[in-house]
Amino acid sequence: MKNISNLTAFAGLLALVAATGCHNSGSPYQPGPVAGQAVGGGVGVVAGNVAGFGKGVVSGTVGGYNMAMDPSYHMVRYWKTETTPDGRTIQVPYDQLVDQYGRPVKMPAPTGNPAPPAVK
Repeated sequence: MKNISNLTAFAGLLALVAATGCHNSGSPYQPGPVAGQAVGGGVGVVAGNVAGFGKGVVSGTVGGYNMAMDPSYHMVRYWKTETTPDGRTIQVPYDQLVDQYGRPVKMPAPTGNPAPPAVK
C-alpha cells in the first residue's frame, strides 16, 4: 500500500513539473543554461547515434539473412568431363542459376563460368 502512495505522489509531482515547465529568467549567456544546453545536445546526439546504429545493424542482418536464404533462386552445378593436353581426364564444374522450378535464369551465373553443355 505504501508503494502505491509513493508512486501516486511521484506521478503527481511529475505531472506538476510537466505542466508548469521550467522557466529561466536569467541571461542565456550565463554558464548554467549554456552548459545545460551543451550537455543536453551532446546526450541527444549520442543517444540518437546509438539508436540509429542499433537499427542499422538489425536491419542489415535481417536483410542479409533474407537475401542469402531466398528460396526462389539457387545454383545448380553441372560437371563436364574434359581431357587436358597432357592426356588426363578431369571434371570441370559449370554453375547455372535456376529459379524455384529448376528453369535456368536468363543471366550469367555469378561465378562467370560459361553456359553448361546441352543436356541430351
